[in-house]
Amino acid sequence: MSATTAPVGAAPGPDGAWRTLRRGLALSPELRVGLTVTMLLALLATAGRAIVPIAVQRTIDDGLEGGAGLDIRAVITVVAAAGVAVLITALASGAMNYRLAAVVETALSSLRVRAFRHIHDLSMLHQATQQRGSLVSRVTSDIDEISRFMQWAGLNLITATGQLTVATLVMFVYSWRLTLIVLVVFVPFMLGARWFQRRLTVAYMIVRERVGAMLGVLAETVVGAPVVRAYGIEQRTQDRLDSAIEDHRRAAVRAGGYSSLFSGTGEVFGAVATAAAVVGGVLLGVDDQVTVGTVLAFLFLITLFIDPVLIAAEVINEGQTAVAGWRRVLDVLDLEPDVADPGEDGRALPPGPLGIRFSQVSFRYPRPGEVSREATGPVVLDDVDVEIAPRTRVAVVGETGSGKTTFAKLLTRLMDPFEGRVLLGGVPVDEVRFDSLRRRVVMVPQDGALFDGTIADNIRMGRSGISDDDLALAMLELGLDQWVEELPDHLDTRVGERGDSLSAGERQLVALARAYVANPDLLVLDEATSAVDPATEVRTQRALVGLTSGRTTVTIAHRLSTAEAADEVLVFDQGVLVQRGHHHDLVAEGGVYGRLHASWTRGVSGVGTAS
Repeated sequence: MSATTAPVGAAPGPDGAWRTLRRGLALSPELRVGLTVTMLLALLATAGRAIVPIAVQRTIDDGLEGGAGLDIRAVITVVAAAGVAVLITALASGAMNYRLAAVVETALSSLRVRAFRHIHDLSMLHQATQQRGSLVSRVTSDIDEISRFMQWAGLNLITATGQLTVATLVMFVYSWRLTLIVLVVFVPFMLGARWFQRRLTVAYMIVRERVGAMLGVLAETVVGAPVVRAYGIEQRTQDRLDSAIEDHRRAAVRAGGYSSLFSGTGEVFGAVATAAAVVGGVLLGVDDQVTVGTVLAFLFLITLFIDPVLIAAEVINEGQTAVAGWRRVLDVLDLEPDVADPGEDGRALPPGPLGIRFSQVSFRYPRPGEVSREATGPVVLDDVDVEIAPRTRVAVVGETGSGKTTFAKLLTRLMDPFEGRVLLGGVPVDEVRFDSLRRRVVMVPQDGALFDGTIADNIRMGRSGISDDDLALAMLELGLDQWVEELPDHLDTRVGERGDSLSAGERQLVALARAYVANPDLLVLDEATSAVDPATEVRTQRALVGLTSGRTTVTIAHRLSTAEAADEVLVFDQGVLVQRGHHHDLVAEGGVYGRLHASWTRGVSGVGTAS
């Protein structure tokens, strides 16, 4: 089952927003930790805010208008009681703020980790259909918006609800007539709030989509800076980035316009309610139905009533941003990985070098919205049936688009086949636990991807905790010790982001060393020497001898020398395994491999980039 996302501009209304919030809260059970104590503190904090209006009324009516004139003792008593109540209110409010902030950050940190892990659980196919910047924004800026809402708007929502309830009850006690006047004034505003909420939901969903798109373009621009400069396309790249930024600006301005209009409307209704209460209080005071103290207290209470209403308007604004962010996070979590870890129910690979069996495997890439088992795209591998013995060194060759890389991705379970089964050591790969699979099967990509840090840091990603002595021994066994000595800081040399401080060949050497210390039983290589200088190629070939010794090795071959050195060559053509055998036998046989060999020997590569 594949999850689909509602198109931009068609975001669900208030009911959909509430469903999103409920689902989001259900995914963050940490938010309920200590909720009872937090709510009690909120009750104290909000109830205490009604003390000042009551103190004003008691001071004026009892202290200033008593029959005996000024009653200073009554005034001091009321003021002292009010001071104590305000102090308790402040302490309760501070404790509530701290508890809420701590709980929110704990809960959303857990949600961030869950979303990050889920993205890594998605197959390469799923990730390829998403902009990297958009995926990053789900885990960063979208959850940041949720955090801001929960800490600011969520806090205000709790206190405003309590304050509104307390203010309304006290207002009714003082004068039900004046209370009705205020409520009648705010009825149209409350009805209009739903209209604003629907439009704010759509507007802020578009804003979050534009943020993701902008980050995606920005990430591509930064990563692709060398290509941009090499081809002189700075202006086109800048225009594309400017367009993404402008799209975000327009969406944000539109959402801000709705937000400002909503807040302004609340201010107008608040002023009208205050004026109506003053007029009503004067008219009732003429007939001695209310006292001066009551009218003044009521004006304070109206402020306590209006503030939560205006805060509610801001909460709705912030809430729409949070709902949009939460929905984008939930969209990721709703994506069901089509390459799922069987977990505790899965099996471990048997010990020792692993044999490989492709049993009538077919694969077609899914179209948007499809998963592998439901794919209707063109066939990339067609009924591949082959067995590879343990400790065999196999080269996989073929023209661009022949299915070589797809074969390797299915072997390492970066994807699952459309039909048939892949078995390692006699165990279906889809039944193998990921911890066993990733520990025993290692793929070294052609680009030798590295992470910012030192060479030692990157090699240790193959096996954490390896000592410096063992690391040095591994480099010696691979014949890379002299190369390490030539580096400015040896193994502590920093590689830079994406390994950009090293050459392509040096990045590949680090990647090979990382695979060596991982000590896999099945090694899958995307030709490691296809884009290196002759000196580095000599080092790489020497390292490959040590790396592949005693292991089952499958190499996506781009060079004739790799196929010549292999125990067996698999030849793919348009997704079909058309030939297999030793290099010399295949050359004599002719066919597809014969044509590729002839092209290689003429110095014109018939094999392009990995397919």
